[in-house]
This record gives sequence, structure tokens and C-alpha cells, in this order.
Amino acid sequence: MSAGMTDREIVRALARQYAEIAAYPVQDERRRLWAAHNSLKRTRVPVLTQTGFWQKWAFDHFGDARMQCQDPFLRDLERYFRLALFQFDLGDDTIQEPWFTVNAHQARGWRNIWGLSEDMKHPENFDGAYAYQPPLKEWSDMAKLSPPPHQIDEDATRHHADRVREVIGDLLEINVDRGPVCQGFMSDISTSLAGLRGLEQIMIDMYESPDELKRLLAFMRDGILANNDAAERAGDYSLTTQSTAGMTYTEDREPPRANSGARPRSQLWAFCAAQELAQVSPAMHEEFMFNYQLPIYEHFGMVAYGCCEDLTRKISFLRRMKSLRTIGVTPWADVAKCAEQIGTDYVFGWRPNPTDQVCADWDESRIRRILREGLEASRGCIVHIHLKDVENLRGDPTRLKRWVAIAREVVEGF
Repeated sequence: MSAGMTDREIVRALARQYAEIAAYPVQDERRRLWAAHNSLKRTRVPVLTQTGFWQKWAFDHFGDARMQCQDPFLRDLERYFRLALFQFDLGDDTIQEPWFTVNAHQARGWRNIWGLSEDMKHPENFDGAYAYQPPLKEWSDMAKLSPPPHQIDEDATRHHADRVREVIGDLLEINVDRGPVCQGFMSDISTSLAGLRGLEQIMIDMYESPDELKRLLAFMRDGILANNDAAERAGDYSLTTQSTAGMTYTEDREPPRANSGARPRSQLWAFCAAQELAQVSPAMHEEFMFNYQLPIYEHFGMVAYGCCEDLTRKISFLRRMKSLRTIGVTPWADVAKCAEQIGTDYVFGWRPNPTDQVCADWDESRIRRILREGLEASRGCIVHIHLKDVENLRGDPTRLKRWVAIAREVVEGF
């Protein structure tokens, strides 16, 4: 950016660059790739990297001190576009869509959807460990909970969208996502359950208070269902109210589109996980979580299951989910055993360990060896590679672009 530009000019220049790349032909190539891949067809192996401001390396390189805008609102827009342009430069298969999304302002938000705050003890350092401060100390505290409403602050939503539209509305369509607060991690039950009750405590509850725990799970299941039902009745699900571990394209469904208007859940992707139950046995995972998740996600057309938890021994009961389309295979999973169970029935979302790939010492031979071993173990599956949960790049963000180039070379042989 040239010296002397105003905050508004900085954001507009970045948005103009983004609009240009979003119109490149390669975006349609990626759309066709993901649509075929998610339709369980043979394609080249898609390669994804995850970038986001919650990651330590991104905080270091895209934090306020690195931005040029002084106005906080415009600085956030600047950061968004700089990250998006950085993502495109990596050369992976992420699709840059020709719109900017404003999320509706909800009555309740992240980790505060049940009427009680799911507090965390924050570390002194940005990349330190957090600790749960659960509000449900006793089972009698359940009386303090209330189901999450689908309640949008229309004035605040309109004001936010209008502010963005005034800055970049002539360059990009401004998409308003009115989807419910209960989606993604806030609809998988597991995330909020650990926040409400405590990670260790819910494992103790499975033995000492199974009936009370199931009562809480049923309350949360019914609350999420009611929230999702209300959003669908209001016409607030749209083609951008979708989430998955990859891109939300398939050949038998409408592609994402800004401001599409109402769509039923049966036409949309949803994301589900149970990271907090990673150390719980398959039988207890099914009894104390999956059985309660199932009624929520049966309303959706396609579901991606799994985040950081090892699902190697849990795939058998995941098959009960008729809408299941993608299974996450984490760094802790047995890739070969997962491949045996998944076959070509589902998309195989393989996530190599980021520590071995880019976070520790840079070792190109190690990167290639691990990628080849994983692809060989999953040969025959409908697999994509997803480098995610990257916290540290040793001060060198160029590692991500170099990793993508290596991954593309490796997948050519598979």
C-alpha cells in the first residue's frame, strides 16, 4: 500500500485485489474438484491448509501491530482481506468466494448459548493452555439453564452490514448469514457440555451420575433442535449457512451462493465433532454423546464428523448417521485401519500432524515421507489432505506455501 492512504482506501485496495482473485478461472476449477470429490468420485487429491487469527503464527503476523488501519472496524476488514490474500498465495485448493459475509447479531453467542457463561481461565501467554471454569457445579444448577433462542438483533445486523456495504459494497456482494447460533461446535453438544460441566467431570459423571448426565444431554439436544427448527421456520438457513472440514460443494446440491434466501437443512452441510470425548471408549462415546447428536444431524443433507479426536475405533457407530459424508482422520488416528473401515463410502479427510510437517524443524524429506506413507495407507479411498491446527511456524509463514508445493508434488503419484 502506498504511503498516505486513508484507512478506507487501504481496505478498498485490498478488497479490490480479493475481488480480482475471486474471479480467476482457477476458482471454478476448484469448485468442480470439490463437487466431484465430495460426491465420492475419483479426483486428484485436494490439498488444504487452514489459516485463522486464532492461531499463534497468524496472531504474530496479522495482529494489530502489523495492520495499517487505525480504525478498529476497518482494521478488522483489513486483517480479513490480508489473510484471504495470504491464503490464495499459498496455492492450495481453498476457494475464494466473490462475496464478504456478515454474520447476523444473535441474542447469545460463542460459549454463552445456554444462559450461563462457559468461562475459561486464560493463560498468561497467547499460546498457553486454557482451563475450564464450569458453571454447573451441582446438578441442581441445571435449573439455571435456558434453551438457546433463535433471536436476531435486526437493527445491529443491518447497521453492521450497512457499514461494510458503504466501504466495499461496490466491489463485493455483502452476504448476510442469518443462520442459528447452534451450528458447528455450538451444535455438537460436546463443546458446550465440557464448558458447562468440565472436561474431567463429564468423564466421572458417566460412571457416578449417568442418569443426571443423560438428562443434561437430552436437554441440550432438545434445545439445539428447537433452535435449528426455529431458524428453518424463519427462513434463516441459506446456502452460506453451511460448515464442513473442506469446501461445501457437491454435484447433487446447489452450490454456495450469497444471499440465496431460505433453504431447508436437508439441502445443507453441517459439521459435528466430539473432541472432548477423545479418551472415552467407543461404547461410552456412543451412549453418552453420539446417540444425542444423531437426532440433530439427521436433518442435514451431509455431515462432516470429526475434528481433533481419534475416530479409529468409532467409525462403526458413526455409520448410523445416514447423512454422514466426511470423516476426519486426525494425526492420532491409525490411517490404515481408518482406510479399511471408510473405504469409498465416505470422504477420507486426512490431517497429517502439523508438528511433523511445518511446526518443528523444517525437514523436507520427513514431510515427503509422512505424506507418502499416509497416502499409501489410504490408497483407494476418496482422500484429501488437510493441514490444520498449525500454531507455530517458527516465525516463517513461507513454510505454508512451501508445504503446499511439496504436497502437490507428492499427490501427483497417487
